[in-house]
Amino acid sequence: MVRALARRDITQPFPVQQLVVRDALAGHDLLVQSPTGSGKTLAFGIPLVELVEPGRLSALVLAPTRELASQIVDELESVAKTCQLRIAAVYGGVGFGPQSKAARNADIVVATPGRLEDLISRGVVSLEHVQVLVLDEADRMLDMGFKPAVDRIVAQTPKQRQTLFFSATLQGATGKLAAAYTRDARHHTQAAPKQAKADIEHHFFHFETQSDKFDRLVEQLRDDADGRTLVFVRTKRGADRLVKRLLSRGIEAAAMHGDKNQRQRERALARFEAGDINALVATDVAARGIDVADITHVVNFDAPGDRESYVHRVGRTGRAGQSGTGISFVLADQADEVRRMAGSLGLSREFDQHHKGGGSRNGSTHQGQRSRRRRRPRVAG
Repeated sequence: MVRALARRDITQPFPVQQLVVRDALAGHDLLVQSPTGSGKTLAFGIPLVELVEPGRLSALVLAPTRELASQIVDELESVAKTCQLRIAAVYGGVGFGPQSKAARNADIVVATPGRLEDLISRGVVSLEHVQVLVLDEADRMLDMGFKPAVDRIVAQTPKQRQTLFFSATLQGATGKLAAAYTRDARHHTQAAPKQAKADIEHHFFHFETQSDKFDRLVEQLRDDADGRTLVFVRTKRGADRLVKRLLSRGIEAAAMHGDKNQRQRERALARFEAGDINALVATDVAARGIDVADITHVVNFDAPGDRESYVHRVGRTGRAGQSGTGISFVLADQADEVRRMAGSLGLSREFDQHHKGGGSRNGSTHQGQRSRRRRRPRVAG
């Protein structure tokens, strides 16, 4: 294991790994509150590879999206190459054939709930020998309406299993679910790194119409054509519509949402990562599995609905010591709600700065953005 990690230039554990790995190896149930990008996949991946013996399906990882499931498999395979463990990815958007064959012979299955239930009903997968159950991004599975499916899946695993429960929050409904699935669990909390927050500049632009927002987005993408911009919208239809409008203005863009099949999603991600497109337009759910380095800008074309969504969206930039910029477009009827959210994050000054600076019909706050490029001010939080 140490050699496998060293091949990836990992010689020291991330904080969440330091908290979790020892207890997981000791067989304890765990409740882990940890943000995206903290290294949590290897926090449960290292114990899985160490604990599972080849021969039958002994470990199950549940994830909310296809992208996240695929990323988890890649992480596990990177440290399991010398262990003869068979790891299968199970998710929708692709044919049953190859996945059925892989899952039938797997020691570890990483799955989204819907497709896993399909394979269980077809008799391809049995969970009767699962020793370790991992629920990754459990809060997002609840948000996506997967609780009934997850309940049915968990009920088919042995009661004497080890459960590792990972979530960005352990409050409310997520906390109740965690308590129901675990026994005498040890709690670990890994806060988001303060450094990551300090590397992000936050801007709120105020507009009267959707058309003004679109014109400003076009200017933003043209001004920052050499960067990678992730654009968030609320709906799948809105993502497709926005991409179509951007293409009509000569701006290369692609959409990422749940109606895209796996091949389309992987192609969009590959083009975005390679710099072949100026923008990737995504919904919150689809973006949960996006892990692309060097995203320079996140644009909330549709304002986020709550504090958690804002943190999740903007947290896609400013990673690994890089600087980033989070931009939110705010319509007049959203201003009060977004201001409250900004205030809860310590961003009232940033919100008010642009609001007072001319939240006009033509989006004149653009001048403030241009001045930022000449001299980067220090922005709190």
